[in-house]
Amino acid sequence: MPLDAIDAAREFLGDRLSTNSSLREQHSHGEDTQPHGDPTAVAFVETSEEAARILALCNSQNIPVVPFGAGTSLEGHVTPVRGGISLDLSRMNAILEVNTADMDCRVQAGVTRPQLNDHLRDQGLFFPVDPGAAACTIGGMCATRASGTNAVRYGTMRENVMGLTVALADGRVIRTGGRVRKSSTGYDLTRLFVGSEGTLGVITEIQLRLHGIPEAASAAVCQFDTLEGAVETTIAIMQAGIPVARIELLDDVQMAACIAYSKLVDLAVAPTLFFEFHGTPASVAEQAQTAEAIAADFGAKGFRWATDAQERSKLWQARHDGYWAALALKPGHKGIATDAIVPISRLAEAILGAQQDIAASGLTAPIVGHVGDGNFHTVILVPPEPDGMERAWALDRKIVARALALGGSCSGEHGVGIGKREFLEQEHGAEALAVMRSIKTALDPRGIMNPGKIFLN
Repeated sequence: MPLDAIDAAREFLGDRLSTNSSLREQHSHGEDTQPHGDPTAVAFVETSEEAARILALCNSQNIPVVPFGAGTSLEGHVTPVRGGISLDLSRMNAILEVNTADMDCRVQAGVTRPQLNDHLRDQGLFFPVDPGAAACTIGGMCATRASGTNAVRYGTMRENVMGLTVALADGRVIRTGGRVRKSSTGYDLTRLFVGSEGTLGVITEIQLRLHGIPEAASAAVCQFDTLEGAVETTIAIMQAGIPVARIELLDDVQMAACIAYSKLVDLAVAPTLFFEFHGTPASVAEQAQTAEAIAADFGAKGFRWATDAQERSKLWQARHDGYWAALALKPGHKGIATDAIVPISRLAEAILGAQQDIAASGLTAPIVGHVGDGNFHTVILVPPEPDGMERAWALDRKIVARALALGGSCSGEHGVGIGKREFLEQEHGAEALAVMRSIKTALDPRGIMNPGKIFLN
């Protein structure tokens, strides 16, 4: 990068523009196994206007810009594969407004979900999209079109983002969407930027839809003799139309990991479903009774209830810590997280097929997922051997290939980044991919916005 670009940015950022080696290393990767790449500098912005000035400066000198939130990406989104500036938005962490009567709010991109929900709690509202990583930012969640455990009832970021403020490659700042729940005017730019992974612009502010805190909530754990029984229970519950808030699957390997890591000593090492039901006390009881009856038909060992808030919190924290629990199974191993999703009717084929692939590979790969919407993950533990990574990626490709053949997707919530680029043409087709490229070229003609992501070249 030319020295004058760093000097120009430092004129208005001061010591918030850093070339410190430890900061650069920190911004060289997320939580993935992709090769790291240090940025030339790290810029900590605090306003949309500062982000826009950085972009205009970099665009004029063909310098790559990689947005950075919390670094929790699992697909290499924040890796500066071509150097340039890592644009850190973590200091943009203000909750700008909450409209209680209309159940919406506007936040800066660096706000985290726990921060927002702590702010909302006394107003009887909450933001439900819950990817699991507490540190992840709302901006990053928008950029990857995140979802998580509550998606089966409350939807993903796509359904809960009403509008955005976006800094474009040439330094313009635009507002998309608004505060109304629907509009039929013009192109839907909000949906275009949600899931664009920083390749079209930098999301700096977000207008979010909020939800009322449910009057009653109850969680349950249900264990099975077989993985098939747990999966078939999920399919039957969803096809019955029960408005379950969360339904999470953990196979016996993942349960062993969670029992050890999160001290769930009163649970068995067996395929398990975690449930949560929201609503009025009467509706929660009705949902739970119906789900329990369905589970019994597929060999469930009975529901264990967790109605106390602290007990529910411990249960869901154990689920959120599932990735780290999996890594703890085999110290010294790295983890590759698959993110396949299929139509709910094909879920048994996808998961049981993945189980067979794992067994054939000789690798350890716990299965866990937000199965209420057909999305499941395997955490492939990569052995520290010369061919370890090659074997792990071969397993990943088998699982993805089956999901695509069943009418699914290679990524239900993690995004594309670097890790899923090779599957995009197979999933969308060459013509659709060409249209995506043309949109990228129109908004970022010099290719400075998070280069090397989504597209192979």
